[in-house]
Amino acid sequence: MPILDDLKLQYRTGGIVQKLIFWNVGIFILSLVFFYQFKKGVFAYPSWLVLSSSLSEFVTKPWTVISYMFVHAGFLHLLFNMMVLHFSGRLFSTFFTERQLFGLYILSGIFSGLAFVLIYTFLGIPARLVGASGAIMAILFATASYSPNMIIRLALIGNVKLWHIAAVFLVLDLIQLPFENSGGHLAHLAGALFGFIYIRLLQNGTDLSKPISKFQDWIVNLGKPKKKNPFKKVHKNKAYSNTKTKPTKDINQQKIDDILDKISQSGYDSLTKEEKEFLFKVGK
Repeated sequence: MPILDDLKLQYRTGGIVQKLIFWNVGIFILSLVFFYQFKKGVFAYPSWLVLSSSLSEFVTKPWTVISYMFVHAGFLHLLFNMMVLHFSGRLFSTFFTERQLFGLYILSGIFSGLAFVLIYTFLGIPARLVGASGAIMAILFATASYSPNMIIRLALIGNVKLWHIAAVFLVLDLIQLPFENSGGHLAHLAGALFGFIYIRLLQNGTDLSKPISKFQDWIVNLGKPKKKNPFKKVHKNKAYSNTKTKPTKDINQQKIDDILDKISQSGYDSLTKEEKEFLFKVGK
């Protein structure tokens, strides 16, 4: 199917932000199939997938401190989170690597989840948490902490500084904290705090994202075929060892480089149909 082939190619050639969006959207689609109650219009997630505020329940299902980040309460919840992830992720990538972005995403999500469990257990409030909001807020606030005066142009508003945008998100969460979805807003605030702490530690020489790099490699390489070496080992003829030859670049490799340059400059959508098909065939 051409659409499926395009999606596979975009996943392979896209950055870590695009891959995280693919994961969130893909899991949301699966959630619609398995957990959505169409009569009630709500998701009925099982306890082994969402994060519970009960400390005793969390101890028996510790993996939920990660799994909760990839499930969402509804389409609008997912849409808003992915829009902010795309926006803040692109800004973060201006200054830092994809490894650091992925590490911050996972670690801040864990930090937000633990803060939710500990505070709600202390208050004795039963609740459940879903969504990547805490991790996404960490990326936004990390970037704002590093470059607060970065100019952002917003439609219908004009030029604003990045810290202004971060401050608006912070104030909205603080205002809504005592009312609806208190757990979600608490996770947002915890994520923002972690993003700030991450940058301060990074500026002092401590990169918390390093231990997560191996998992990032697995996410990036998912779906990529393993490269096989088609050449057999041969013995070098010493009689010709002094002969210097100028290596020539393979025509296909040159074409791949040209297409990737085009993607980096104008985006994947700028490719022609023939270029997309060529990249997909090479990827196989």
